[in-house]
Amino acid sequence: MSLKSILAKSFAKYIYYKVQKWSNNPIDTQDKVFKNLISEAAQTKFGKDHDFVSINNHNDFVKRVPIRDYEALKPYVERVVAGEKDILWKGKPLYFAKTSGTTSGAKYIPITAESMPNHVNAARNAILLYIHETGNSKFVDGKMIFLQGSPVLKEQNGVQLGRLSGIVAHYVPKYLQKNRLPSWETNCIEDWETKVDAVVEETLPENMTIISGIPSWVQMYFEKLQKKTGQKVGDIFKNFNLFIFGGVNYEPYRAKFENLIGRKVDSIELYPASEGFFAFQDKQKEKGMLLQLNSGMFYEFVLAEEFFNENPKRITIKDVELNKNYVIIISTNAGLWAYNVGDTVMFTSIKPYRVIVSGRIKHFISAFGEHVIGKEVEHALKEATKGTLVSINEFTVAPQINPESGLPYHEWFIEFENKPENLQDLAIKIDNALQQQNSYYLDLIVGKVLQPLKISVIQKNGFQNYMKSIGKLGGQNKIPRLSNDRKIADALNTEIIFK
Repeated sequence: MSLKSILAKSFAKYIYYKVQKWSNNPIDTQDKVFKNLISEAAQTKFGKDHDFVSINNHNDFVKRVPIRDYEALKPYVERVVAGEKDILWKGKPLYFAKTSGTTSGAKYIPITAESMPNHVNAARNAILLYIHETGNSKFVDGKMIFLQGSPVLKEQNGVQLGRLSGIVAHYVPKYLQKNRLPSWETNCIEDWETKVDAVVEETLPENMTIISGIPSWVQMYFEKLQKKTGQKVGDIFKNFNLFIFGGVNYEPYRAKFENLIGRKVDSIELYPASEGFFAFQDKQKEKGMLLQLNSGMFYEFVLAEEFFNENPKRITIKDVELNKNYVIIISTNAGLWAYNVGDTVMFTSIKPYRVIVSGRIKHFISAFGEHVIGKEVEHALKEATKGTLVSINEFTVAPQINPESGLPYHEWFIEFENKPENLQDLAIKIDNALQQQNSYYLDLIVGKVLQPLKISVIQKNGFQNYMKSIGKLGGQNKIPRLSNDRKIADALNTEIIFK
């Protein structure tokens, strides 16, 4: 065992006990975070506008600070972007993480000196807790790849601007610099397909032990490796045993990945966002990711079914319940206040607090009152393909409100790696699995308001073609699992090979 491997185990043990300390005292931990946030921001423009000096508890905060999305917070953000100080947080931010918004155009999410360590340390701690649990630290001696955006940053009124993954690339510890791939030059390539080709060339001769990225884009990398060599990824990289992912649910990709790799590998799920690194998988055999309660973020939750009410009830972690769908609301030391990230989560454990991402509050189907969410369609697909050879590259679902004939239905656009022998049988299985999870959907089927779902088969690389056509191929971009309209569905029409 190498010295680096021995030191990694020792450091992992230290971090494990640090995490245990706050995760075993969650309410007190969040209370301290809340009080610190209010105190530190009291003299900012936002703090003065919302009378932070008179806020003593969560009830006071709810009365003074309404829930906002980016569009509602934008007047404050624009002043920060313009170079003003002490607006949302004291001083000026270190960075703006630039993301693409659906209604707001480009979003500029501030990252401050206080919030930056959260993004870096959470990813590090996820790996260290894996080492502590499994005892496996051999991979620290091999090469690690993180498929991410360009690290090239621009300046905006004295603040560096770029993609979050590109910003984080500047914080790779020195002891990992020699292990990390791709090279800086390759990481700077903007065109995603060109970049992945370059990554293939750089990594082929190396001892790759960790591979990380959004599953859909890592899949492209794996397929290019296999096409070039004719080998399984696990045979090319014999010591590759840890896949780290975030951004989307891995389950729809798992069968495909195991086929591409040729064997099973351990995985760690992360829940990062430009607004903060919210959670990571801390146990291999426990469902859900450990909510980061000691990372400068105060959490509130609103039941998804009540979110669009005039005054939805806002609760803290002490009042959440298992297996309920909540919209996650954050206040952070980057200056986001009662901010709607747009995600929905479910708690799988409250000792400690673990969550799964169940979907997006804007990504659902309720064209007929069914309110189907991402977690439900992903689970239905998993159940329908269990024990079969069917594997799926990508999919999305949209309502068909005005069919040429018959009742309305949900249309599933699926790109198969291995197609089912009988497409109708698969559609029936998916539909039954969805009915079992969602009583509203069941009632609409039984009541003859909807007919069972239909599958439209998308040609190979059809989803990549679509993402390329809208300028969102690669990086942190991903296909929404659900849409309540036909915008994506209509754009995919040219990629359909069978309905």
